[in-house]
This record gives sequence, structure tokens and C-alpha cells, in this order.
Amino acid sequence: MRDELLRLTVLGCATPYPSADNPCSGYLVSSGETRIWMDAGSGTLGPLQRHVRLDRLDAIWISHLHADHSADLLTAYYGALYADIRLAAPIPLYGPPGIADRLAGFLTNTPARSPIESAFAVTELYDGHQAAIGSLRLTSRAVSHGIPAFAVRVEAAGGSLVYSGDTAPCPSLTELAEGCDVLLCEAESAQAPADGEQVHHTPEDTGDTARAAGAGRLIVTHVGRSLTPRQAVARAAARFGGPIDHAAPDATFTIGRRPSAD
Repeated sequence: MRDELLRLTVLGCATPYPSADNPCSGYLVSSGETRIWMDAGSGTLGPLQRHVRLDRLDAIWISHLHADHSADLLTAYYGALYADIRLAAPIPLYGPPGIADRLAGFLTNTPARSPIESAFAVTELYDGHQAAIGSLRLTSRAVSHGIPAFAVRVEAAGGSLVYSGDTAPCPSLTELAEGCDVLLCEAESAQAPADGEQVHHTPEDTGDTARAAGAGRLIVTHVGRSLTPRQAVARAAARFGGPIDHAAPDATFTIGRRPSAD
């Protein structure tokens, strides 16, 4: 049935700050009755609520703690505890080591530490972490972004999705994405740095990762401000021969035997 298939809804994909019509990185992943907010970049909490209330989420998964992937956790905290939301239990939150203390460091305004754990049931990710969330199975791998950062493979009965988070090309991402139905991969950099550590994909890197992994389909996301989405897709297509899309805000992709954009 359609509802059993994996679905990806793009809440936003801008970097490093939101555009007027495009929030930062955030996605809703769903299958059946299971819903996961995957990255909570600036501005994504608003469009998330077109699809699901905070208290109806099964989990939140955060790739890393740069603000364009996590800042809306701050306002989600206020919504969960101090507004019209009444949580039956804290929302499961999967994120990099130290995520609870980072949130508390910003949200605490008195001598008493803010009760982060009343809003979020925090689980710290590590390389190879696995979780079963409703009808979905998640496997996280550490990737190369200069700070603790993770990619995730989401599997349902109907298909598989791998999200790169932010990362340079690295073996762990390629291994995680092996044979996936859809690879949602960043293409932030117009070119690799001449000096210093690479921490993002170029569009060519994105195509190479999809090809090396044998992904069925590539969705290019997190395109940097020096590129247009059209340019990024065209450059990735020079390296990957399969279907390619851009993660345009508000787009929904159905992932399964025959993935499609709704």
C-alpha cells in the first residue's frame, strides 16, 4: 500500500542561512504512521507543522550541531514545554555527543539548568548506531565534516533512503549508501579547497558518491550560494547516470520500488 512506502518531504535545504522562500536543512521522513524530523535547521519548524505536530513526532534525528541543521530545536523546546503542546512523553532525540548540554547552554537563563530532558529524550549517536523507530530502521555512520557529524540510512518495508548530512566524500558514507533506493546528498561546495580539510561535497563528488554506492536515484541538496540548483544537478549528472532531482522546498518524494516525486 502507498502509506507503507517511505516518503521524504523537504522542509528546506538552504545554507548557511535561510532564504525568504527556503528554510535551512530539514526533512520529514515518514512511513505509515511513523514520522521523523530529520535535521532541524533554521526555519524548518514552521513547514514541519503543515504535516505533523511536535507531539505527533516519533523522533528527531540531527546530523550535526551547526545551526543550519539544528537551530530550530531551540524553538521546538519552547513549543514542547511552554505553549499549546502537551507531550505525553519527551520526544526521542538522536544527535551527536553533547547535544543536550549544547541546547542547555543556550536555553538556560537562570542558575538552574533548563530541563532539556523534559522536552527531549536524548540518545547520543555513535558510528554504527542503530535504532528501530516505529516502522523505520535507522543506521547512523560517522562522516567527515570537521566536527562530530553523521549520515543515516532509513529503511522501511518499501525502500531505503540515505541522507549524507554534511560531509566530504568518505568511505563510511559510500558504504552506508550501498544499493540504496535514494541518496539525498549535499553539494555545498563549488570546488574542493586548494588547502585545508575538505568538509563538503562538490556536485561532482555527489555524483561520484551516488555512482560508487550504486544508488538507484540521487537527490541533490544543501547547494551552496555560489551555485544554482540547476548547475549543481547538471554537474552531478556528469558523474552519475541515474535519475537526479533537486531537493526543492515543499517537494515530497515517494521511495520504493518505483520512487517518484509527488
